[in-house]
Parts: sequence; C-alpha cells; structure tokens
Amino acid sequence: MSDRYDVEIEDLEYASPGGSPLLARLYKPKGPGPFPGVVEVHGGAWTQNDRLTNTPIHQPLAESGVVVMAIDFRMPPGAMYPASLRDINAAVRWLKANGGRYGTRPDLVGLLGTSSGGHQAMLSALRPDDPLFAPEGSGGPHDAKVAFVALCWSVLDPLARYRMVQSKGIQRLVDAHHAYWPSEEDMSKGNPQLILERKDKSERPPVLLLQGTNDDNLTPDMADRFAAAYRDFGGQITLEKFPGEPHAFIGKDPGSANSRRAIGLITAFVHEKAGANG
Repeated sequence: MSDRYDVEIEDLEYASPGGSPLLARLYKPKGPGPFPGVVEVHGGAWTQNDRLTNTPIHQPLAESGVVVMAIDFRMPPGAMYPASLRDINAAVRWLKANGGRYGTRPDLVGLLGTSSGGHQAMLSALRPDDPLFAPEGSGGPHDAKVAFVALCWSVLDPLARYRMVQSKGIQRLVDAHHAYWPSEEDMSKGNPQLILERKDKSERPPVLLLQGTNDDNLTPDMADRFAAAYRDFGGQITLEKFPGEPHAFIGKDPGSANSRRAIGLITAFVHEKAGANG
C-alpha cells in the first residue's frame, strides 16, 4: 500500500432511469491490478451536491490503488426515496459488470458514503436484494452485494436525526427530510439502525465508521448505537472517533492531521477488506 499510482479520470454515464442520464466520475489507477473498487455516495442532506463533492477523498484513495466510482444520483425535487437507492444499486452492478476494463473485479467492490450518502450506502449494503431498490432493467450476472462499507459521519438513524432537528428548530434539515422522505414510516423502514435492531434479514459486510465528536448534525450517540447494534447482529465494524472534529471535517480541511488520518484509515480498510477477497 506504499505504492502511489498515476490516475486516469473519466466522466461516464452509468444509468439513465426514465431516460435521464446519471453520471459518475471514475478514477482508474494506472497499473495491472486487480484493484479494489469503491462506489462513492456523496452527502448533502439527500438533496444537494454531486459526484465532485468528495474529491479530497477520491483522489488520494485512487492514488493508493483503488478504482473509485463517484456517482451522481436522483435527488429532490425530481425524485424522493427510494429512487436514489435504485441508482446506487445500479452503480454497484455497473462497476461489477465493467470492472474488468478499469482493473477491478466484482468480489473487490465496496461502498463509501458520507453523511446522508453514508445512510444510503449502508442501507444499500444491508438490503442489496430488496425489490424496492432494484433499478430499472436489473438482472444479469451481477448483484449489488458488496465486500465492505466505509462510512463517514453518517445519518444511520434518519428518524432519530429528524426528531433531533425538529426539536432544535434546524429548519434547513427538517426541510431536507421532508423533501427526501415521503413519510416517517419510510424513515423507519429505510433506517439502518432500526433494521439491525429489528433483526431484519440483511447482509452485513465489514464496516469502517468514522465520526467526529463535535458533530452537531447528528445525535451524539448515533455512531455508538449503530456500532453496538451491528456487532449485536453479528457484523464486523470498526468505529474510529476524531476528538473535536465537526460534521464533514475532511472536506472542510483536507490537509489537517485528522483529515489525513481519516483518509489513511479509509485507504487501509479498503485494501485490507478487498485483499481478504483477493
């Protein structure tokens, strides 16, 4: 993992639900591979941002020898839950089907998500075969199961977060919940924390969860509760905390010691878990 690779970057269309193209930025290390593959799901309260948001994570991860597919997906006001889950499902299938061209393999593909993107990445990983999340024209030899999931400051209990922002009067986040979620019932059903607590049928790939301790976008115990529930349901999870760091701290200061440490942890985790399948 000490090697550093030159990286080719390409924007491509990976799906077109309803005839509307969805783009991904694909980072391909120059080398023989096979490399781990990561589908990256950006944050933005389910309603904002795009495939370029987490470039400070994408670039060093790709330079370490990881194929990174950072995706755009449907968002409000054009689409509500579960449309984005269908797009993530489609992206994982696409990377598995096309990975040979980019130096990865289906069994080396995982997910990376930040904030609301972490919610969606984890939900997709837990329920890759859920018919509700099946993309248009799904089928073929590849499914949406993943080898690992890396999560950063993730909304792993959207119902608890909704109630928190309501009580605090954080209107922009209340509005984001209303824009993305059709109902509180959906916030419960599409809720990684509650899926684990209910012991619903699910996949449980290895997880890395990074969390700052000064994150006012989430309930203070969200990461701890999720890690405990994941372990209780037989999953493997590593929770790493960053004292004093706020929500989305890598993007706010990519060169800080904690940001560099976080990127290093993501990189090591991806290589380790993909290597277990290699």
